[in-house]
Amino acid sequence: MYALVDGNNFYVSCERVFQPSLNGRPVIVLSNNDGCAIARSNEAKELGIKMGAPWFQIRHLEREAGLVALSANFTLYGDMSDRMMSLAAGLGPTQEIYSIDESFIGLQGVRGDLVGRSHKIRSRILQWTGIPTCIGIAPTKTMAKLANHIGKTAERKPGSYPQELAQICNLAALPAQDLDDVLAATGVGEVWGVGPRIAKQLQEGGIKTVLDLTRMDPATARRGWSVTLEKTVRELQGLPCIELDDAPGPKQQIACTRSFGKPMHELRPLVEAVTEFAGRAAEKLRKQHSLATELLVFMHTSPHRPGAQCSRSVVVPLRRPTDDTLALAKAAADGMRYMYVPGFQFIKAGVMLMDLQPAGFLQRELDLEPVVRENESTPRDRSRLMTAMDAINGRFGKGTVHSAATGQTGPKREWGMKQARLTPQYTTRLEDVPVVRA
Repeated sequence: MYALVDGNNFYVSCERVFQPSLNGRPVIVLSNNDGCAIARSNEAKELGIKMGAPWFQIRHLEREAGLVALSANFTLYGDMSDRMMSLAAGLGPTQEIYSIDESFIGLQGVRGDLVGRSHKIRSRILQWTGIPTCIGIAPTKTMAKLANHIGKTAERKPGSYPQELAQICNLAALPAQDLDDVLAATGVGEVWGVGPRIAKQLQEGGIKTVLDLTRMDPATARRGWSVTLEKTVRELQGLPCIELDDAPGPKQQIACTRSFGKPMHELRPLVEAVTEFAGRAAEKLRKQHSLATELLVFMHTSPHRPGAQCSRSVVVPLRRPTDDTLALAKAAADGMRYMYVPGFQFIKAGVMLMDLQPAGFLQRELDLEPVVRENESTPRDRSRLMTAMDAINGRFGKGTVHSAATGQTGPKREWGMKQARLTPQYTTRLEDVPVVRA
């Protein structure tokens, strides 16, 4: 048995914890540079605002319908996620954090009333963090994900499903006929792993509901589509094919990219940006105990703006596999200087670490690196410095210690994101901690 614990409208819910006046109002959270809606309250959804809707197209609702739009506060959301996940872990013996607001819990060996236990965990998360959640329970991960969707829909749209399935939906406890009725009322496109393209193909073939997909022959799914869809069908039939991933494997590539708050045309801010991105990527690299052997740098103009267009990239090979922030920052800066072309308005740049390998890999070669002191043949080892940097940034916030090539920190950065509606970092910055006065 599995459970999926999901924070409802998570980004909006995090903002409402510290601004109760937002409760009951239409609220959206905007993407980087306040570009488009990436989270919506139920009230905003009822206004017809779609996920990814550009802000300039819905801005009129701010005046006409009282819509509140906020800049994404990812520092706050990440901290609130950690708090929510630590409480969700009490539901069962194993946990897989699937995303910032979703967590699979393995319920193997858990006895008693699973719905009652889930209600207690849900109440605890709401009381201790202020985040409302929905929990789906089923024999497989795919069905647990589906149960979570049904639970949220039943809560948000009374009448769509039986109300006893709202908030906590245990598909394993439903009688066979009731389960069939629920699956028949759910479109096939709501199944985890069935994207819009495959959903359209299935519908054209007469597979319109989840019940239809459940009754499909797995071999037919494999022949007609893929092994992935075959696994999905088997999971819907109650046969676990996707195990709980307690420790995800290391990434094969690590990227850090950003759109700028305004177009950049000079070399200096572009170099500052990519060296900052290289430092962020290096932290992720060390966290998964890997080394990079190549670094890709890219930049491009906006295809939506008038004027000449330019898109360039370069792969910088590294002499030795490394996770050293300073070495990677230098490679990124060298790559940017090499490909920079004056006269263009660049809107985005990024860094990607490639050809990753385990940190224990040892490369034997002639020493071509500069020595630390005269008559010393050992290349410079900055592993302790990198460990100290990660510890300081982990405790005091990203960018507390950084490469000097990134320039000044804070909102004065020329290439920084536009976040005109950013709320305080209530839980991670001392000066932003809310104060209650009697």
